[in-house]
Amino acid sequence: MVVLHATDPATVHLSALARTEEPALAAMDRALHHDRSVVRVLAMRRTLFVAPASYLATVELSSAVTVAANERRRLTGYLADAGLDDPAAWLATAAAEIEAALAEVGDGGLSAREITARVPRLAARMTMGAGSRNEVTTGATSRVLGVLAAEGRLVRGRTAGGWTTRRYQWHLRRQWLGSDAPPAPVDVVAAGPAGEGAIQAASVDLVGRWLRAFGPAPFDDLKWWTGWTVRQLKAALTGLDVAEVALDGGTVGLALADDLEPVVDRDGAEPWVALLPALDPTPMGWKERSWYLGPHREPLFDRSGNIGPTVWADGRIVGGWGQRPGGEIAVGLLEDVGADRQAMIEAEAERLARLVGPTPIRPAFPTPLQRKLSS
Repeated sequence: MVVLHATDPATVHLSALARTEEPALAAMDRALHHDRSVVRVLAMRRTLFVAPASYLATVELSSAVTVAANERRRLTGYLADAGLDDPAAWLATAAAEIEAALAEVGDGGLSAREITARVPRLAARMTMGAGSRNEVTTGATSRVLGVLAAEGRLVRGRTAGGWTTRRYQWHLRRQWLGSDAPPAPVDVVAAGPAGEGAIQAASVDLVGRWLRAFGPAPFDDLKWWTGWTVRQLKAALTGLDVAEVALDGGTVGLALADDLEPVVDRDGAEPWVALLPALDPTPMGWKERSWYLGPHREPLFDRSGNIGPTVWADGRIVGGWGQRPGGEIAVGLLEDVGADRQAMIEAEAERLARLVGPTPIRPAFPTPLQRKLSS
């Protein structure tokens, strides 16, 4: 992995449980909210991730910089459409007032609703997606907070209502991360040529991490995962020692030149199974998934291309799962895996049920098989 997907809050914890020798929900909660060794960040493809604090700067400078600029431009457009004469000035004032409110309360942070109560201008109404079927009129709070977080001024902290909710407390960056926090992306951009060098170095670093985790893979997979332009991606690749390799099906893949040996001996590999959550970083690591997904796309994805909960056996997706009322984990296999693997999968489902208990897990993007199994 490189980062954990966090669009669906439950994914963060479930992805960790699937990969931990001594799994416990409290461990991820401690890492997120007490040790603060991992941090939520809006980055690649305008997606919310959880990244280790140790390479937060890599994720932010390579990807959040562009996301922040796009989000600010989009927000000022919405504000102009709402009738504000000077959206940039309005946004600057709102940001200052938000930061002052958070500084006043200290480490406890404030919810979005509490921030709006202290900064009434955020109640200004604006319309997004005007004229489309997705048109919605809403207050400015969530968009403004999202822009400031992408720029590195704010951080999403604790959640109210447990580990499956999106109701975050918001914090100033220095309050949450302490004096060792890396410079905010907005400040790096303002540094001019020095900032450009830092952004390029971060881009090289992120591509190297992805290739180490997901390579060899085609260029298009890497471009999709990062959400970058071809120009940025090619510039990053020039900073790495990369080799082209032949992949099954006649396509060409990229791999780090020092990472060309087989990972495992397929014939001697130990059998394994896993139940991974919706939007888990493994199936979301590649754009082209046929080599491990097979013919199972339709029941496991929603119409927007979001993958639901999956069952894996020996490196392939073989089914999906859902949680029934009361906490039971129901598995639906899409192919015959044999009695031994089926028994392992059933044991893993029972283990997961014990770990999460009766807490309802409802993926943000329901998929056909998950809906069926959860009913």
